[in-house]
Amino acid sequence: MRDQDDFLTIGRFARLCRLSVKQLRHYDDTGLLPPARVDPATGYRYYAPGQARDALTVALLRDLDVPLAVIAATLAAAEPERAGLLRAERDRVAERITRDRARLELLERLAAGGGLPGYEIVLGWEPERRLVVVRAVAGPGELAERTGGCVRRLLAGLQGTPWRLPLWGLFPLDLAEGMRIAVGAEPVEEVEPVVPVEADAADTAVEAGGPRRLPAGLERELLPGGPVVETVHHGPYSQLPLAYHALLAAVHERGLRPLAPVREAYLVGPEEAPEQEWTTRLVVRVEERTEEAA
Repeated sequence: MRDQDDFLTIGRFARLCRLSVKQLRHYDDTGLLPPARVDPATGYRYYAPGQARDALTVALLRDLDVPLAVIAATLAAAEPERAGLLRAERDRVAERITRDRARLELLERLAAGGGLPGYEIVLGWEPERRLVVVRAVAGPGELAERTGGCVRRLLAGLQGTPWRLPLWGLFPLDLAEGMRIAVGAEPVEEVEPVVPVEADAADTAVEAGGPRRLPAGLERELLPGGPVVETVHHGPYSQLPLAYHALLAAVHERGLRPLAPVREAYLVGPEEAPEQEWTTRLVVRVEERTEEAA
């Protein structure tokens, strides 16, 4: 049984561990850092000197904005697992910094131009396109990652199948969790309706003189032709919202109704130029807005 003198009052322990008394009470209430002893008569909390290491760890991680749930798991974990938890949190912070840097660049572009940059909006006509696509489900914060994954899967699936530049990205009008996106290309030759075959089986069919079939994981997508409103964006993909703002504002100002999917044609991309020279054509098919649609 420890002597009373072996324990530290909550105030003294707080000063020792660079935490406030309020924080220690909260960490006790949540089970993150309970005191070593609570006086049953007064309710006073007392801490053992051996708890200082955990308390200092909590203080350090909270200063780094690590969530309490992650801190609790870290304290409870063995050393190898603890390092893994901290690496995972580091990766989440790195992703957040990347997103924040993209937002900063977007704001800098807005500030430098004194407001929204000007985009040339063109009302034109788009032909019907028959694409081969791969699909994915994404949230608004995952678009870049999921789109990149679609590009890699598409190019792998199209090996041995001639196709025309550019690659196309297909996105819904409304960005929401669980939205379906696609990336596609226009084959030089017509392909059969989707038949889930392995790539070598598709090659065998072509060598035998039969029609070309789609490898597994690829689908066909028919993009209807018709009137469109379009613009061209020069710069990184993180600044595409500026172009979308101009494009969709022009659609509504003209009394038109946009039709999904929004199409992105990647004319110049990461493999060809620095990001400030990337060129993306944004196309949205439109129709006259009726009273019912309005």
